[in-house]
Amino acid sequence: MKKIIIINGPNLNLLGKREPDIYGSLTFIEFFETIKLKYPSVTLEHFQSNIEGEIIDKIQEAGFSFDGIILNAAAYTHTSVGIGDAVAAIETPVVEVHISNTFKREEFRHHSYIAPNAKGVIVGFGLQSYELAVTSFI
Repeated sequence: MKKIIIINGPNLNLLGKREPDIYGSLTFIEFFETIKLKYPSVTLEHFQSNIEGEIIDKIQEAGFSFDGIILNAAAYTHTSVGIGDAVAAIETPVVEVHISNTFKREEFRHHSYIAPNAKGVIVGFGLQSYELAVTSFI
């Protein structure tokens, strides 16, 4: 059985409340429960933090024992050399995910410190971006 963890960064705990026109009205936990049911042959875990160091710690912890990491580092994608370095340092493949199409947003969101070391990048498909990432591992 594949073991995959979804790691979410800052403000993603506000999904369902935060800018529903961009991010939708479903909470992440509601969505997460649906994909767990949809993929019973996959062990799915979830972690969210607004703190950069906690995200790095979780990447390092999962980076040698999971089959895949789905990472939405949110704003840290565009600012955190440390998270990018953590992805480069681990063995577990990482798929970078974004709910919105970051290339339709502010210019600073067009750069990722994660992408150069990721297995792939999925942007702009709403919460379905996570499901597409799950299927890339199975």
